[in-house]
Amino acid sequence: MADYETLKLIWWGLVGLLLIGFALTDGFDMGVGALLPVIGSTNTERRIMINTIGPHWEGNQVWFVTAGGALFAAWPMVYASAFSGMYAALIIVLLALFMRPVGFDYRAKKDSERWRRNWDRALFAGSVIPPVIFGVAFGNLFIGLPFEFDEFLRPDFKAGLLGLLTWFPLLAGFLSLSMLVMHGGVWLGLKTSDELRAKAVRSTLFAAVSTTLLFGICGIWIFSGMKGFVIETLPDPNAYNDPLGKLVAVQEGAWLNNFNKWPLLWLFPLAGMLMPLMTAFLAKAKLDGLAFATSCVAITSIILTAAVALFPFVLPSSLNPNHSLTLWDATSSALTLNIMLMVACVFVPLVLSYTLWSYYKMWGRLDEAHINDNSHSLY
Repeated sequence: MADYETLKLIWWGLVGLLLIGFALTDGFDMGVGALLPVIGSTNTERRIMINTIGPHWEGNQVWFVTAGGALFAAWPMVYASAFSGMYAALIIVLLALFMRPVGFDYRAKKDSERWRRNWDRALFAGSVIPPVIFGVAFGNLFIGLPFEFDEFLRPDFKAGLLGLLTWFPLLAGFLSLSMLVMHGGVWLGLKTSDELRAKAVRSTLFAAVSTTLLFGICGIWIFSGMKGFVIETLPDPNAYNDPLGKLVAVQEGAWLNNFNKWPLLWLFPLAGMLMPLMTAFLAKAKLDGLAFATSCVAITSIILTAAVALFPFVLPSSLNPNHSLTLWDATSSALTLNIMLMVACVFVPLVLSYTLWSYYKMWGRLDEAHINDNSHSLY
C-alpha cells in the first residue's frame, strides 16, 4: 500500500484524468449539439449530425458520472462545499443534460417540422449550457470562492449564482464552450461528407481561432497582476487531515509559481495556444484524423494549464484563504483511497477498452443515403 501523501497525489492525478476524459469524449458530442442549429440547414443534415454522436453519447456520459463519483469519494469536503455553494448552477446543468437523452429519443417521434425544431433547440441548450457553467466554475477557482467553514467544518457560502458571474469566470465559460465547439467541428469533419463537412470545417476554423484568443486573454489577465494563493505553512501531508491547519497568503502572480519553479510546465500553456491553430490548419487541409488528435491535445493542454496553476489548491476561499481546500487536507482516509485505487486499477482500463471498442465498431462517415436507407432505425 502506498503512503498517504503519495495516495493524495495519485488521486489528484486520477480525478484530473477523469475530467480530461469527460472533456475529450463528451466534449465533441456537446460541440455537435451546439452546432446543430448553426450548420444543420435541413432536417436531413441535422439527422446526420445527431447520428454521428448517436452510438457514443451515452458511453461518453460514463466519464462524467465516474468523475463525479471519484470526486465524492476521494475529496468529500470538496464535493460537499462545491455542491453547497453552486447548488443552483448544478441543478441548471442537470436540467440541461436531461434535455439531451429526451431530445435524441423524442425528436423523430412525430412528423412535424415545428416538433423537430423545438427538440433541436432543447438539444442546443443541453449542449451549450453545461460547458459554459463548467468553465465559469473553473474561472471562479482562480479568484476564489466566497466560502468559509464554521467551528463544525460546515461550509458557509456568502454568494449565490449571480455572484459567481463575474468577468473572468464568464471569459472562462466562453473559452470552455469555444474549445468544445472546435472539438465538435473536427468530429463532424471526420464523420460527414460533402457540403455538411465543408460547413463543419468552417465552424472548426472559427472556433479554433476563438479558443486561442480567449485562452490568450485569460493568460494575459493572470499575467497582468491577478492575485493567486500560495501555502506558507502546511502540516505533515501524512498526518490526519486538518483543512484549517495551514496558513495561506494571497499574492500577485502566485498562480504562476508552479510554472516558474518547473519551467518545462510552460509547455502546457504553449500547447494550449498553438494546438487550436494547428487544428484549424489540419482541418482546412482535410487531414481530419490529425485535426482531431491536435484538438484533443489542445483541450488536454488547456485543462492541465489550469490544474498546474492551481496546484495544490482544489477549492480556494476568497473569504478566508486559510480555509481553502487543497489536495493535502481535503481527501478521504488512507484506507478509502487505497481501496478506491484498487477498484480504479480494474475499472479504468475496462472503461477505456470498451470505449475504444465501440468507436472502432461504429467508425465510418454518414451521408444522406445512409440516413434515408435506415430512416426507421436511426435517430
